Amino acid sequence: MALAARVGRWLWPRRCALADRLGSRPWPPLLTPSRAGFAGLASSRQGRPRLLGTVAVALGGTLGLYHTVRWHLRAQDLRAELSAAQLSLSSHLQLTLYQYKTCPFCSKVRAFLDFHALPYQVVEVNPVRRAEIKFSSYRKVPILVAQEGDSSQQLNDSSVIISALKTHLVSGQPLEEIVTYYPPMKALNDQGKEVTEFCNKYWLMLNEQEAQRMYDSKEARTEEMKWRQWADDWLVHLISPNVYRTPGEALASFDYIVHEGKFGAVEGAMAKYVGAAAMYLISKRLKSRHHLQDDVREDLYEAANKWVAAVGKDRPFMGGQKPNLADLAVYGVLRVMEGLKAFDDMMQHTRIQPWYLRVEKAIAEAPTAP
Repeated sequence: MALAARVGRWLWPRRCALADRLGSRPWPPLLTPSRAGFAGLASSRQGRPRLLGTVAVALGGTLGLYHTVRWHLRAQDLRAELSAAQLSLSSHLQLTLYQYKTCPFCSKVRAFLDFHALPYQVVEVNPVRRAEIKFSSYRKVPILVAQEGDSSQQLNDSSVIISALKTHLVSGQPLEEIVTYYPPMKALNDQGKEVTEFCNKYWLMLNEQEAQRMYDSKEARTEEMKWRQWADDWLVHLISPNVYRTPGEALASFDYIVHEGKFGAVEGAMAKYVGAAAMYLISKRLKSRHHLQDDVREDLYEAANKWVAAVGKDRPFMGGQKPNLADLAVYGVLRVMEGLKAFDDMMQHTRIQPWYLRVEKAIAEAPTAP
């Protein structure tokens, strides 16, 4: 049973361990006279006022055209900076992601890499033997290895991976230097077990100019960090209790695990049947540990609607016209439930579907990396 529980936890474990593609900013409208202005011109009996009005119209249109061209050229500059950064990363670094496919933390990293059109290779880790990551003293996934020539850099923890790569894309700092900004620290969790935590993991290491280019305001930066942490500290803990809520749902979840994961024949059979039973029981403890409601679906629904309310009605994403790191984190966590009853119920009983489909579309439309 202990082995089955270990196998089961890998689906949604408690701790798996350029700026966003910059499109054009909204162009300011051309400055045009009002209808009242035209009427005034038409009613004028004097040639000079009519001439002055015409000059004002022309001047207003010229100013509008100037600002339009200015914004257009600025947008082109930003897109050029992004392309150059992506080209540098994809040309000099070979990225390899060690993962469990159905792990929400791994899914977060894939969402980030795909949205930013960064090419990478995937190594699916066997959740029992974990031989694929025997090179690492850090024994959780995701692990990202960035190879550059004869040297390589290992990045651990999903949020550190995302923050470090984003910092590199925006600032161009070497990854080797950036990783030192996120030092690991030993800490005790709620159960008294020693775990590894990483300092500053939701913070992008940017100078003031880079931060201004990245964010519209300090509040936008703080908001992104807050909701990235919410995805890790709360949303992810709703996954296991919901996908293992009933024996039938637990069995369906493990059928998905075996299909998508890397198991041998015996391991797969154990995961599907013994593991499903074990995780059904463990999910009850998780519900108690995280103080969830008797019907854990209600917690999932509340979280989904809370996120939608935070995004608001006036913007398609929390990042505005494009997903930011918080959008990608929440999407990545929820995506691992696709195909399961919990996901279908969430889509039916909350307001999250339009936002979710917009993020899905934005990732699917990411340009091919140079």
